[in-house]
Amino acid sequence: MFGMGPWELALIFLVVLLIFGAKRIPDIAQGMGKGIREFKKALKDTQGEIQTGAKNNETDSKKPDEKKDG
Repeated sequence: MFGMGPWELALIFLVVLLIFGAKRIPDIAQGMGKGIREFKKALKDTQGEIQTGAKNNETDSKKPDEKKDG
């Protein structure tokens, strides 16, 4: 994982534990989970809008041009 061995990961976890404390780590992880979930939802919504726009654009381009006499 990212070129780090088990000792490096254990050291990082120990430093995070010392900095934030055992009670704050679950809160931090929960906040990160909510942020990631919200980001994925926004990404999916944006992709859906792009695909819908592309489909609408394809159907509009297949219609013959209507000329207005005026």
